[in-house]
Formats: sequence, C-alpha cells, structure tokens
Amino acid sequence: MLEFRLKAFEIYENTPMPTTNDEAWRRTNIRRFEPDKIGPSVNGDAATSWEIPDFLGKELTGEEVGGSLLQIDGVTRQYELSDALKEQGVIFCDMHTAVSEHPELVQKYFMTEGVKVTEGKFAAMHGAFWRGGTFLYVPKNVKAAAPLHSVLWSINGKTFTHTLVVLDEGAEAIFMDEYASGEEAAGLHNGAIELLVGDNANLIYAGLQDFGQNMWQFNHERGRVGRDGKLDWVTSMMGTRLTKAFQTLELDRPGAWGRMSGIFFTNGRQHLDLDTQQNHNAGDTVSDLLYKGALREKSRTVWQGMIKALPGSQKIDGFQANRNLMLDKSARADSIPGLEIQADDVACTHASAIGQLDPEEIFYLMSRGIPRKTAVEMSVQGFFDPLMRRIPFEGIRNRIFDRIVEKIG
Repeated sequence: MLEFRLKAFEIYENTPMPTTNDEAWRRTNIRRFEPDKIGPSVNGDAATSWEIPDFLGKELTGEEVGGSLLQIDGVTRQYELSDALKEQGVIFCDMHTAVSEHPELVQKYFMTEGVKVTEGKFAAMHGAFWRGGTFLYVPKNVKAAAPLHSVLWSINGKTFTHTLVVLDEGAEAIFMDEYASGEEAAGLHNGAIELLVGDNANLIYAGLQDFGQNMWQFNHERGRVGRDGKLDWVTSMMGTRLTKAFQTLELDRPGAWGRMSGIFFTNGRQHLDLDTQQNHNAGDTVSDLLYKGALREKSRTVWQGMIKALPGSQKIDGFQANRNLMLDKSARADSIPGLEIQADDVACTHASAIGQLDPEEIFYLMSRGIPRKTAVEMSVQGFFDPLMRRIPFEGIRNRIFDRIVEKIG
C-alpha cells in the first residue's frame, strides 16, 4: 500500500489542477480552492470527542442492521457485525483493517477495476492520501443476511474516505453509506466509491451526502456489473459548498443491469456538478438513469450525462433523464445529455428539462385552504415522487424528503 500511495502521489504531483479549459470542468471553476491550506488527513488528526446529529445512523431499510460502522474524520469509533453475517463469511470493516487483515482482497480490487489513480488530479490525490472508509466483501452465492450501514461524520473538515464493495458471483447485499458534517471552517472531502458486482450478483447501494456548506467535495465513483448482475445505485446530495462528482456505470457482460437514481437540492450559493457515464461494454445490457434536482436562491447545478455503446454492443437499452425544478429565478441549472452509439441495433433515449413551479398549481392548492408554504412543499414532493418510487426503502425516502422540506424553508 505504501508503494501504491507513492506512485499515486507522483501522478498527483505531475497532473495539473483542472481548469475551465478542460472539457469536464468547463462549468465548474475551482480557482478559489486552496488544497495546501487544508492539507491531508493524518494519524492523530481526528476528533476524540463528538456529538453527531440524531438522524445519522438510524436504520432506514426497515430491517435490523447486520453491520454498522461509525467513523469520525475517517477514524473508526463504533463497529458492529452480526454473528449471522460472520458465519456467512461476509467481510465488513474499515479500509485500514481490510489492508492489514485481508491484504489479498484489497490488493486485487483497490483502485484496480473501479476508480483509477490516472483519472485526474483528484483521483491521484485520493490514491495518495486516502484515509478511512469501508470495505465490504460478500463471498460467492452468499445472500447477506441483513443490510449494512456505514456513517462518516466530519469535524476537522478533512476526509479522504474510500468505499470498496465487492460482491462475488451470485452474491447479494444491501449497503447504505452516509456522509455528513457541521458548518465549521472550510474543509475537503476527496472520496472514491467502487462498487464491483460479479456475475449473477445483486447490490442495492444508497449513498446519502449531507455535508455542511463549508465543504469542497471531489469524488470519483464507479460501478461494474458482470453477466446477469444487478446494481441499484441511489445517490442523494444535499450539502457542500461545491461538489464535482464523476459517477460511472460499467455494464461489462451480457445480461448486466444498472439503475442510477439521483436526487439533489441546492440553495444559497451551492454549486453541484455531476458527470455521469453509462458504458455499455457488452450487448444485451440495460441502463436506466433518472436524476432530479430542485434549486433555490443563487445556487447552480450542472449535470452532464453520456450513454456509450461500444462496437458490437447490440440489443442494449439505455435511458437517461435529468429534470430540474427552479424555485427561484436567480438559480441556474445546466442539463447536458449525450449519446455515443457505435452499434446499430440499440434502444437509447435521453431527455432533460428545466422549469419552474406552476403558479396555477400553487393557486389551486391555496384556493382549497392550503397555506402557500404547504402548497409549495406538496408540489415539490410531487415533482420528486417518480424518483422516490425508485428508492426501495421507505426510511430512505422519508429521510431525503425531510431534508428537502428543511431546504425549502
């Protein structure tokens, strides 16, 4: 791992900081970001006393949790794994424990098949300075007996966590990953998420980000799906000062299925830039992406999406849609769908929309005695409802909508 970090650091040193001259960063200017003033997260640099919000760590899947992990600034503070999961051979632990106790698995999968350190300045930074995070491995043909839950709470404002999920052939698991912080001094989250789903395996993954609006976030995330495998990937983003996230779905073998459901709500001067990619690397694969967002005040969002079909990837079905609801005229949303199709027997569709609340709809509700604030909340709930229906757990839906109501104000 030391050798890996040193090589990543060399790449980091030799890779320029992205600017608006780079195509992927044209709409996101980070000239005010000063990484040298923040620095890495090192041993001993973590809070020893803390209080976390009541909502963090609550079970949201409707089932008793089989494994739970609480990290403060990337350092494990609470950990539990049920006997049932241990007997199944499920490995669930923090990444540092995984490096020392399961080196053969980490060496095989850590930034080798998912995110690569060569993907840019921040991917290399993460490879060099990663600290904390979660490792989940489910053996062949094992259906994890209960959901697993990981929580990161940031106090010092410097987190470089790594999530690595590996499902062997025929395995199944449900995993929820939460990230949050307070509103202290400016900080950085430089994360990576790798979701590796083997042949005939099934993963439900929900990532809920609710950092304070003092944080800069730069993430690289990738899911890979094997033959007849399924990945149901849910993303919720409510916080940060600025987020730039690359989220890529790789459908590698026939029968692979992937669904990406994204929900976001920005206010103040938040800036959110999501770069999604659906790569059909084999024929007879299905991808389905729906991202919805609401914007208030002077916030800005960017969504850039691409469905790509390689030559020979016939009989694929790819769909992507991004819809944005403007709650204030001062907000701005850029929505840029794209297709790159190199096969001739495919069904690929993309769509995007940007609109405001319908004043007649609000007036109708108010004419029935409903206060304006409640009418707006109902309309926003109706806007997000098609996406909420894709989230398989009521607890997660309720958590997300509660935050939406708070941000409507």
